[in-house]
Amino acid sequence: MSTTQSERLRGLLEPLVSAADLDLEEIEVSRAGRRRMLRIIVDSDEGVELDACAELSRAVSEKLDETDAMGEGEYVLEVSSPGADRPLTKHRHYVRAVGRLVKFQLHDAGTADELVARILTVDDEGLDLEVPGVKGRKPTARRVTFAEIAKARVEIEFNRKDKKEEEA
Repeated sequence: MSTTQSERLRGLLEPLVSAADLDLEEIEVSRAGRRRMLRIIVDSDEGVELDACAELSRAVSEKLDETDAMGEGEYVLEVSSPGADRPLTKHRHYVRAVGRLVKFQLHDAGTADELVARILTVDDEGLDLEVPGVKGRKPTARRVTFAEIAKARVEIEFNRKDKKEEEA
């Protein structure tokens, strides 16, 4: 997708996404055979429900039909949440991952160091983490700055209790 089209779509769609109390994470236009695929990824601090995606999809579809932002050809519109395996790249992603186990690749004197830890708190400079203990040892605290992080991705935990379950 050209930068101009991307900027135009973002300018057109961001007010609709904001009005739905969501954050516009990504806009992607790709080819799917003869048709084009417009994928819009949205998120919020509380997550995104299917009904919110459906409602936003209708609003986006109406807006795109009013304009020529997608041109004359056919396209498929998909509105969804980022999914559990998306990389953490923005401050708000880390804030939303507080309490979650994350796999980090760190810049460490020119080499990539890997760390798996739970995010405890997030501030403007970095993260306070809890590194799980190995072989019965107690967890340890660690501070990581954003500058040290090369990549970060939430680890899926199948046996993790949800905050809502703990409160019940």
